[in-house]
Amino acid sequence: MSSKIIIIGAGPAGYVAGIRAAQLGADVTVIEKERVGGTCLNRGCIPMKALLGSVQTIRSAREAEEFGIEINEIKLNLLKMQEKKQEIVDKLTSGIEKLFQAKGVKYIKGTAKIVSRNKVRINDEELVADKIIIATGGRAAKLPFLDFSHSAVLTSKEGLELTEIPESMLILGGGVIGCEFATIFNVIGTQVTIVEMMSQILPLEDKRVAQQMQTILKKRGVKILTKTKVEEIKEYKSDGLVALLSNGQEVYCNKLLVSMGIQPNTEELGLEEVGINRDDRGFITVNDRMETNVEGIYAAGDVNGGMLLAYVASAEAIVAVENALGANQKMNYDIIPSCIFTQPEIGTVGITPDKAKEMGVEVKVGRFLFGASGKALAIREGQGFVQLVVDKESDLILGAQIMGPHAVDLVHEVALAMKLKATANDLGNLIHGHPTLSEAVMEAARHAHGKAIHTT
Repeated sequence: MSSKIIIIGAGPAGYVAGIRAAQLGADVTVIEKERVGGTCLNRGCIPMKALLGSVQTIRSAREAEEFGIEINEIKLNLLKMQEKKQEIVDKLTSGIEKLFQAKGVKYIKGTAKIVSRNKVRINDEELVADKIIIATGGRAAKLPFLDFSHSAVLTSKEGLELTEIPESMLILGGGVIGCEFATIFNVIGTQVTIVEMMSQILPLEDKRVAQQMQTILKKRGVKILTKTKVEEIKEYKSDGLVALLSNGQEVYCNKLLVSMGIQPNTEELGLEEVGINRDDRGFITVNDRMETNVEGIYAAGDVNGGMLLAYVASAEAIVAVENALGANQKMNYDIIPSCIFTQPEIGTVGITPDKAKEMGVEVKVGRFLFGASGKALAIREGQGFVQLVVDKESDLILGAQIMGPHAVDLVHEVALAMKLKATANDLGNLIHGHPTLSEAVMEAARHAHGKAIHTT
């Protein structure tokens, strides 16, 4: 008899867990109270990238004259952009449902509550399972001093659903999501101001990357206030609000978008009754096998508070399912690329030069500017660079920071090299096609040894 697996949630962790469990021959039931795909597909990653795709088209049209193409009029229709975004979302969600059908995964829409270590109540019915996987994800955190019922105050969900272009927008938080939103709304004509508490935007990224992105955004008209926070809302108006900043400045904006943190979706799951442990932020605690403290119950994705990334959630889900079905897998977070879809893009993996110094590791740094790349210049995308962090003694690659065209794709070449323990010399000696953007990675690797051809 096949093992019965119940998965609560159908986001990047839940639906991947369901499909993998079915591949392994389990009797699988996936429960979701909203729509398959979770935050990433319905109100996060995919909608954001769909709008960024439209924005890139707008930028290309505005810069067409540089390519020898004359466009007399560029007309922006945000409503049609939203319709195209929704078309993409609908196609992908229906694709997941078809995969469920093809793999024999039972899908139930409703709210689930864990009754015991092997029972789940759904829509007044109790289901029995051998193992349970919690994959309910998270949602945007709401700051207590803000009135989220007011039309001017937005989470990322509402920010991705606007059908009219606001004249001005104040973005709280200059992290990944804040910078991606700034990219979108700056291009479509909104006056954007980013307020960031830390000393740089993209506070988790290499300072060189953050500084260059800040310079680019400022040149495009985005106002950036670092070491600053919103103290209070002085006034809510019919068409916006007035915010008081910690520097004493009062800022009026039509929309205030909050991009600061995630809180887990754990309400009404029955965690207390079953005795599942959570940390002080409310996230479910798990070990590296994705097991909770209750035997037979696992938690994968944002709900466990680890690396809050959709693709990490999917990887955790596979580990959880395989262990639930008898394997002994452990989640490894050592080599996980970070992808930021600003314009230009940013792709990073491993450690930065500053982190290496902090760790006491001697490194050499190889760099190559996209301004010296024939392919980058040919497509008018010469901003940015490739930076490799290389162990001085072993020549192993410890990290990479790439900012420029298709950076989120290029970084995976370095990630694979790191996983396979290839050296910078190996990467530099690998013959790359010409003219390609990936040559910049090769040149950076060669630069670490003082052998780069196309840079001083």
